[in-house]
Amino acid sequence: MRKKLVVITGIIIIVIFGVMLIFHTAGKNLFLSKQESEEIAVGWSEILNQAAEQEVKGDPLRAKSLYEKLVNDFANSPQVGDWQKKIWDLNIKLLFSPTITEGSILYEIEPGDSLSKIAKKFNTTIGLLKRSNGLLSEKIISGRKLKAWTKPFNIVVDKSQNILILKSNDEVIKTYIVSTGINNSTPIGNFKIVKKLVDPPWHTSGTVIPPESPDNILGSRWMGFDLEGYGIHGTINNETLGQQITQGCIRMSNSDVEELFTIVPRNTAVVIVD
Repeated sequence: MRKKLVVITGIIIIVIFGVMLIFHTAGKNLFLSKQESEEIAVGWSEILNQAAEQEVKGDPLRAKSLYEKLVNDFANSPQVGDWQKKIWDLNIKLLFSPTITEGSILYEIEPGDSLSKIAKKFNTTIGLLKRSNGLLSEKIISGRKLKAWTKPFNIVVDKSQNILILKSNDEVIKTYIVSTGINNSTPIGNFKIVKKLVDPPWHTSGTVIPPESPDNILGSRWMGFDLEGYGIHGTINNETLGQQITQGCIRMSNSDVEELFTIVPRNTAVVIVD
């Protein structure tokens, strides 16, 4: 009996010691986690300040690299979404600037060149050539140099999230909030942009709604697919974005669709997934 009591007492002591050890370790880990979180906050704050400084100095390329470091090094931070949006905004800013980045070249204009010929040569758009070189007209001068984008763009539309992802090869350039078809009516599959229209008329129920009409739902731009009746267009009803509400097309805000229209040429690949 006495031996049994000793064994039981020993077990109780071991259990108590184990519980104390667990609480001690948990408290230590909690303290370390708090300390680590403070160090992390200081770390990303410093990099964030550096990124903001580079933006003020007019160096979007350096600012972008710092925001990318934030996203990579502090992926669990609640601010990561804001940093990612900064990267997308800087991608567009760089794309629309004369800065030569990966995917672009400095091209010397040859005799007989036109913006149309150069756009066709590099599979880009006249709009992007004008925007990235600060051109107010299509007039160009032989011997001068201009920036030309050479990497192909492609588009992915995710219906489950109502987002459109603009990519250049594997790099995400920007993600846009869009609306897709009601009752999952936007078709899935691989398509191409074959038609581009500024201020498109809307053909519906045997009638044509002119672009200036408030009843025209297509907004300021139309990019039609190689599937008749489907494409990407704008809207003045931004409150509908992010919903499955269209008749099957991809709907963007006018400002977003005008930006995308400038960037992507005809024959740009579009993949739509559920």
